[in-house]
Amino acid sequence: MLYNDNTTVEPTKKQKKEKKSSPPIEAIQELGTTNVPVAKSNIHVITIIGQIEGHMVLPPQNKTTKYEHILPQLVAIEQNAEIEGLLLLLNTVGGDVEAGLAIAEMIASMSKPTVSIVLGGGHSIGVPIAVSATQSFIVESASMTIHPIRLTGLVIGAPSSFDYLEKMQERVNRFVVSHSKVNEQKWKELLFKTGELSRDIGTSVVGHDAVKYGLIDQVGGVSEALQSLNQLIENQKQSKGFKQ
Repeated sequence: MLYNDNTTVEPTKKQKKEKKSSPPIEAIQELGTTNVPVAKSNIHVITIIGQIEGHMVLPPQNKTTKYEHILPQLVAIEQNAEIEGLLLLLNTVGGDVEAGLAIAEMIASMSKPTVSIVLGGGHSIGVPIAVSATQSFIVESASMTIHPIRLTGLVIGAPSSFDYLEKMQERVNRFVVSHSKVNEQKWKELLFKTGELSRDIGTSVVGHDAVKYGLIDQVGGVSEALQSLNQLIENQKQSKGFKQ
């Protein structure tokens, strides 16, 4: 660094650190995504972690997944010819219902094969996202909390408010039932079960139970999920070849 009197000043440690910052590191810090692995892959990975942030900005101490970051990525994946499959890693406590449903609907409507893995937890609105994939997995120790929609803040006690809440719950119910193997009766039984959650109604299912109820397809981790995704990609290529 030069000044008018021609004296040279050494850069500070902070300035050196800023110079060393690279786009991949910035992407990790800002979005939690990166293209650090050098090996070229036909599979894109998206993480759904912490609380799903919707229309309201959450406090800075909350670990969040912002839906405005996820939706453009899904569009880009759908358009990119080099990406042949999507792997979703879930460890979420849930969050904004409409934001979660928006992510789930986009994943479900993609033409490319998708596979989800529930790691740690896929709670609340994380359930529709988990079942939105073509194939879903859950590790043995992961859990999924199923409960009715809850509102925070001021609620006007008018019949229209409760009608709206009921319709929103029905949207979630229809999506989960139509994108998983669980039937509507079992889903509602899990949804309104009492005695399992402290001061609440609902059910917490772990690993094999999620598969037994039909919410998740298989118990497995990264290896099984990637194997399944590669098989789905191969099947899609073969079906396209037959059509041609």
